[in-house]
Formats: sequence, C-alpha cells, structure tokens
Amino acid sequence: MADGKVAGEFKEIKNMKRILTGDRPTSDSFHLGNYVGSLANRVKLQDEYDAFILIADLHALTTHFDKTEDLEKNIRGLMLGYLSVGLDPKKVTFVLQSKVPEVLELAYFLGTLTPRAVLERQPALKEKLDQGEQDTFALFQYPVLMAADILLPKANLVPVGKDQKAHVEFARDVAIKFNNLYGEVFPLPESLIGDVPTLPGTDGQGKMSKSLNNAIFLTDSAEEVEKKVMSMYTDPKRIHPTDPGTVEGNPVFVYLDAFGTDADKPQTTNYKLLYSKGQVGDIEVKKYLVKILNNFLDPIRQRRDKLEKEPELVDRILKEGTAKARTEAQKTLAEVKKAMKLDYFV
Repeated sequence: MADGKVAGEFKEIKNMKRILTGDRPTSDSFHLGNYVGSLANRVKLQDEYDAFILIADLHALTTHFDKTEDLEKNIRGLMLGYLSVGLDPKKVTFVLQSKVPEVLELAYFLGTLTPRAVLERQPALKEKLDQGEQDTFALFQYPVLMAADILLPKANLVPVGKDQKAHVEFARDVAIKFNNLYGEVFPLPESLIGDVPTLPGTDGQGKMSKSLNNAIFLTDSAEEVEKKVMSMYTDPKRIHPTDPGTVEGNPVFVYLDAFGTDADKPQTTNYKLLYSKGQVGDIEVKKYLVKILNNFLDPIRQRRDKLEKEPELVDRILKEGTAKARTEAQKTLAEVKKAMKLDYFV
C-alpha cells in the first residue's frame, strides 16, 4: 500500500451513524475472551457504522502510570490484534488518544460543568479503589475524559457492556447540560449494549483474564494452545471417564460452542451427549477442542505474521486514522469555543 493512500481510501460514510469504542493499552495482546466479548462484534459493526476505535493510552495512565515503558509495545500489539482479526482500515478509523490533545481541552471544559459529587458516585471509581488502585486525580476524573473521548468525534453510539453503561450515561448527561447552556453542539450518545457473552477462564473461575493467568491468547502458538487446553478445568466431580459428566458451564463445551463452525456442531453435539452419559473421556474432548481452537486461530496468526513484517504499514494506518480523528476533533472544539464565547482574539 503506497504512502498516503490509507486515509484516502476510507469508506464513503454518507449518513451512517458513528460509533466509538476502544481499549487501554495495558497489554500487547488480546485473548479469546476479548474476541468473544468485543472484537467479533467490532468486525461486524464496521460494515454497519462509521467506526472509530480508540487506543486510550491516557486512560491507561490512571492505573499503569508506573509502566509507561510498555506503552509503545502495547499500542503496536493492539494494532496488530485489531488488523489480524479482520478490522479493516478502509472502514475503521484507528485513533491514538494522546495524539489528539483536543480531548484534554474538551475534558477541562466538561469538567467545569461536572459537580464533584457526581464523580464520587460513579460506580467504576469505587470498584477501582476497592481493587487497591491509588486515589489519584486522573482516576477520579476518568469519566470526564471518557465523555470527551465520546463527544469529541460526535459519536452517536458507544458499544459497551452493562458494567460500562454508567460512563455513557454520564457523557450523555454532560452533553445535555452543555447543549442547554451554550447551544446545540453535541449529539446525545447512546449505549449500544449487545448480548456480550463472558468466556470463563481455563481454570473455570470467573472470566478469562491475563492477570488471573487463565487466558488463551490470539498470539498463542498451536503448542501453547494444546498445553493450556489439556490442563483445562472441566467437571471436578467426574473422577473416571465412565462417570456421567456435566456439560452446562463446563469450559471445554463453552469454548466448543463459541469457536466451532456450523460444520463442527454435529460432532460437538455428539460429544455433549456422550460426555453426559460417561461414554467419552476428557482427553478425547479436549483434543477435539485443541483442533477447533487452532482452526480458528490459524488465519489470525497468519495475518499477524504478515503484518509483523510490515511495521511501517501498521504505524501508518494508526497515524493516518489519528490525523483524520484530529481534524474532526479540531472542528468540534472550534464549535465548542464558539458556543462558549471563547473564540476571541483568533
């Protein structure tokens, strides 16, 4: 792809609604839970909406301010992950948050409209503090910066899980307050809550998470996948292969349902029946899951391997998307300042 061509080849938007979603670069790779929970949905949404995907490195500093040396590696890792699962730079605008300084300026303006008590009631703040995060100003004003992320590109919809809905509601409330006070500038964002499944960890506990060391990553080799699957939690009450086993909630069968193709369904259904009757062992079913997961991951690995050999292309996609987003941001901020009567001496 020649220099300067990526941004020029963005899809024609017409009257498509705009969505904004994103990730903090606190890791350089995605796991299967990330794919099921968000990445697969984004691949679908890119054909239906004008999609902006934000790499929120400023937000990462709220909890990882002492790990800034990892940010550059993590940002590139996320970009490789996005592109390898099928997100198309002709359809998606990838944005590096810190390279759009207008977001900080807008956050300040929104902060002048935000009572301290409102931020103290944000459920995510209490959750983070309960987890032992330091009570910094950046953590406290996190919802204001997130509102600026949403409002700056004038996003109509924000795909989130139910636990993040409060942030979108806050952005909507502050947009209403701004529009009522200064005039209509911002569209009112809405949450786009899908049926986002939670993938259990390989240990059967809660959900898949890098910090819990119970994740299978999109970057794992075939050998690593096999090792993790063969040690995967199944049914603790099942001592012998001839004991009837529990299928529902069993991570092995949850993964088979999530990643098997339509062609795999008859075999998966058969294994469920045999397992519940004590007619098949865990090892046989796990070997089948290894095959299913590696069939799913192989195309992703191949795309990533190719992209890793073209670092200039990956960097250019992010830079050009960020440049496009910054142009949008500057237009919005000019509207904000005009509405607030702050466009003097220009």
